[in-house]
Amino acid sequence: MTTSPRKVAFVTAGAGAGIGSAIVRELASQEYDVVITDAHERRCHELAQTLQDTYDREFLAIPLDVTDFDGVKDAVDQVVAWRGGVDALVNSAGWTKLQPLIEMERETWLRTIDVDLNGTFNCLRHVLPVMITRGGGSVVNISSIAAWETSTEHGVAYSAAKAGVTALTRVAAAEVGEHGIRVNAIAPGLIYNDFLLKVYPEEFFEGYAERRSRVGRVGKPEDVAALTSFLLSDRAGYITGETYGISGGVLPHG
Repeated sequence: MTTSPRKVAFVTAGAGAGIGSAIVRELASQEYDVVITDAHERRCHELAQTLQDTYDREFLAIPLDVTDFDGVKDAVDQVVAWRGGVDALVNSAGWTKLQPLIEMERETWLRTIDVDLNGTFNCLRHVLPVMITRGGGSVVNISSIAAWETSTEHGVAYSAAKAGVTALTRVAAAEVGEHGIRVNAIAPGLIYNDFLLKVYPEEFFEGYAERRSRVGRVGKPEDVAALTSFLLSDRAGYITGETYGISGGVLPHG
């Protein structure tokens, strides 16, 4: 283990082209020692190397399937051995496949719940005790406006899983607040990245900004990364148990 004056951030699904990667890059720019975890081993190591070249310091890459309870524990143990603990956790791993409820394959339901909800639990279960030992910390879980919206756009499994993440956030905040740990969630609307083309047909995106966004555009991963950085920081020290929508006004929630 090496000592560092920087805070340590553990980010799931951090090596793709979407929200997780934007959060990793944002936290790296904010002087965190970032642990990049992702199911895609090659991309995981490539991003770590890119950040090491950019910032001239070490970033830890750990290939990780968040549905693997013991695998998550092993990853957290690696981080503790690397830097002594975890100060910030971002649960951004997610998966979905659009199928109507009455046609949904059992495997679709189980995998969505396993990645989106169980994966969030697995990381909280293993990171929170480390944060307690460390004397505090902050968590951001990535939920979705699908948790609130009456819509067929997201699919019942994804909507149910993200509603679970929102509830999990509230109760976790209540349980660990006395240990100096804050737990919040972010509920994005449409945050565009190329992966979404594998989920939604092209016509879903046509005219979306004009029809639904109140700011004239769709969201960018960097929008979520900026809010994540704030919620993890001491500037948000009086905020816990909250879920913040970030949808360009598509679904204000209050």
